[in-house]
Amino acid sequence: MKKFKESSLYLPLYRFFQNRLSVVGAIIIIVVVLISIFAPYLAPYPEDAGGAIHFSDTFQPPSRKHLLGTDDVGRDVLSRILIGSRISLLLGVVVLTIAVLIGIPLGLIAGYFGGLTEKIIMRTTDIFLSIPPLVLALAVSAAFEPNLRNSMIAIAFSWWPWYTRLAYGETLSIKEEDFIEVAESLGASKWYIIFREILPNMTSTLVVKISLDFGYAILTGAALGFLGLGAQPPTPEWGTMVSLGREYLPNVWWISTFSGLAIFITVLGFNLLGDGLRDFFDVEVN
Repeated sequence: MKKFKESSLYLPLYRFFQNRLSVVGAIIIIVVVLISIFAPYLAPYPEDAGGAIHFSDTFQPPSRKHLLGTDDVGRDVLSRILIGSRISLLLGVVVLTIAVLIGIPLGLIAGYFGGLTEKIIMRTTDIFLSIPPLVLALAVSAAFEPNLRNSMIAIAFSWWPWYTRLAYGETLSIKEEDFIEVAESLGASKWYIIFREILPNMTSTLVVKISLDFGYAILTGAALGFLGLGAQPPTPEWGTMVSLGREYLPNVWWISTFSGLAIFITVLGFNLLGDGLRDFFDVEVN
C-alpha cells in the first residue's frame, strides 16, 4: 500500500518538477512570502514605509545609500517595496478568502439542490459575471471611501461569482458518482453529502483556481491603487507607488519602474505556480 501511494505521488511531482517554469514560479512565491515576513528586518529604512519625510533626500537616483532611489519626500523606495509586499499578499489572501467563503457554498447548494434554488443563485451569478471584474470593483470601490479595506471588499465582491460557477460545475459532475448514491442510500443528510462528500472531491480544482487567481487579485488591487481607489498614501502599496511615480516620468523613472517590476514578478510567480499545480493535480480550470 505504501509503495502504491509513493508511486501515485511520484508521477505528479515528476510532472511538476519537469516544468521548469513552474519551479521558477514556486521559488518566486517562496521568496516573496519570506520577504513579506521579514520585511521590517530586510528594509534598510523601515520607518520610510510610513509618513516619514526627508526633504533633503528627495528624488535621489539609485545609489549605494538608496539602492532603488527615493521618492518625492525622500523615502527609500526599496524599503517601501519590501514592506509593501505584505500589503499585496494580505490583499490577495483577504480577497480570495471572502470570494471562496461566499462563492463555493452557493455553487454547492445550486448544483446539488437544483430547481428554483439553482435558478435564483445561478441567474444572480450570471448577472455579476456579465460585468468585467475590474469594472465592478471600480464601481463598488468608488461608492465608498477609498482605502485598502474597501478595495479588498470591492475586489472580493467582483470575484465570488467565478467560484460559484466553478463549484456549481464540479458539483453537477461529482453528484453523479456512485459514492454519492451510496451515501444517499445510507441516509446521509444533504448537508453532510455537500460538505463532507462533494466539497473534499473538488479540493484540487479549488487549489489550482486559487493559485491562478492570487496574482490577478494582486494585479486588480494594484490597479485600484493606481487609480486612487485603493490604499492611500503614505501606505506603501505597489499600485499607489506606481501612480505616484508616473507624475515625475521620465526623469524620475525609478519609483514607477521598480514598483511595477515588483507587481510583475509577483503576478508572474503565481501564474507559473498555478500552471505547475494544474499539471500536478491534472485538472482543467478556466
